[in-house]
Amino acid sequence: MALYSAAAAVLAGLERGDGGIKALVYSSGFPRVRQLYALVAETLRYAPVLDAVLDGAALLQAERKLPPHLAKVLVYDLLFGKGLQCGGRWKALARRHRARLRAELARLKVRRRVSRDEELLAPAAGAPAPALPRYVRVNTLKTCVEDVIDFFKRQGYSYLGKAASVEELSSLSGKKFLLDLHLPELLVFPPQTDFHNNQLYTSGHVILQDKASCLPAFLLSPAAGSHVIDACAAPGNKTSHVAAILKNKGQIFAFDLDTKRLATMNTMLMRAGVTSFELAQQDFLSVDPRASKYSKVTHILLDPSCSGSGMVTRLPTAEAAPGAERLQALAAFQRRILSHALSFPALRRLVYSTCSVQQEENEDVVQAVLQEQGSAFRLVNVLPSWPCRGLATFPGAECCLRASPAETLTQGFFVALLERCGEEAAACRP
Repeated sequence: MALYSAAAAVLAGLERGDGGIKALVYSSGFPRVRQLYALVAETLRYAPVLDAVLDGAALLQAERKLPPHLAKVLVYDLLFGKGLQCGGRWKALARRHRARLRAELARLKVRRRVSRDEELLAPAAGAPAPALPRYVRVNTLKTCVEDVIDFFKRQGYSYLGKAASVEELSSLSGKKFLLDLHLPELLVFPPQTDFHNNQLYTSGHVILQDKASCLPAFLLSPAAGSHVIDACAAPGNKTSHVAAILKNKGQIFAFDLDTKRLATMNTMLMRAGVTSFELAQQDFLSVDPRASKYSKVTHILLDPSCSGSGMVTRLPTAEAAPGAERLQALAAFQRRILSHALSFPALRRLVYSTCSVQQEENEDVVQAVLQEQGSAFRLVNVLPSWPCRGLATFPGAECCLRASPAETLTQGFFVALLERCGEEAAACRP
C-alpha cells in the first residue's frame, strides 16, 4: 500500500505545482525511488485513458472514500500494470470493480476503433511537452542569492547575470545559469539539470520549485511579523517560501488532512530552517475563522485541489481536459473554500492559485466569489510586466495572472490576489 500512497501523493503534488516528478519522488521518503518513479510516470502517460475509464465506470461515485489520485494509480496498475500486487484494503476495493473497469476499457477501445492498449495513447502523440528550465529558489532563511551564485560558479557553472526576457531563459544550455527576470531569489538553469544530490539542496539552502509555483507566496508578500494561513499546505514548498518572506518572524498556520504528508512537510520545513509554524491535520473548511488563535491572521495562501490540467511533465503525455462533471465538482469546492478563507475577520490579502488552465476553476471561481462578497474585496493588478493575464470573462479579470509552458516557460498556472477594500493597493474592480 505504501507504494500506491506515495505515487498518489506525488500526483497530488504535481497537480498543485509543487515541483516536477523527479523532485517530488526524491522528496517523498519512499525507499524504492525507481519503482515509485516508474509507477508515477506510467500513470501519467495513461492519464487521459484513466480519466475516461474512471468517468465511464463511475468508480469515484461508487466509492466516495477513495481518493481520486489513489484511484488513478490503482486503476493503472489493475488494467495496464502488474495487476495490483500490493495495496491492502484498497487493492480489494479496486478488484471488486475489476469487471466494470475492464468493460469500460473495452468500450473505450470500441469507441476509438483500436484493439490494443497502446493505441489508446495515439491521440496523445504529437509535439512533446516543452522542456522547462530548472528553477532553483534560494532559501533566504539559510543563505543569500550572492553566496549561492558564488557556490555554483565554484562548481564550474557560468553565471550570465539577470535575464532580460523569457526568450533568454529558453536558450540556456550546458553549465550556464541566469537570475530570473521576475523573481529576485530564483535562479534558472537548463532543463533537466539535476541538483537532487547537490549539497545546497540536501542542506535546504535551495528549493527546487517551478517558477509558477513561486508566484503565490511572492505575490502575497506578507510583512515580517504577520500571521499567515497556508490553507492546503503539504508538501510545503510554498509554506517555506512564505516563511522566508516573513524572515521567520510572525506565525504560519498550515493545514493538510494527510498524516504522512504532514510528517514529510515537517521534515522539509525543518531542513529549510523554518521555525515559526504550526501544522494541523485538519480540513481547512472546518477551521473556525472566529477562533481567537486566528484573530491576527492577515494573509492567506489558498492553493486548493484542482484538475491539474496545467501540469506539464517531462514525459510524452497529453494534456486531457477534465470531464464537465469533475470540473463542476472541483469549481464548487473551490468557490466554497475561497469564500471560507475570505471570512477571516482580520484578513487583508489572499492569494488564490491553481495549477489548472480551466476557466471554470479560475476566472469563474474568482468572479463568483467576488460577486458574493459585494464590495468587501477587490482584485489587485499584480506584476504588470507579466505577459499572460486572466481571460477577459469579467471586468478586472486582467488583474489575474496565467502561466503556460509556451509563453512563460513554466507549468500552467493561475494566480489571483484579492485584497480587502479600504487597504492601499493599485487594484482593479470586478
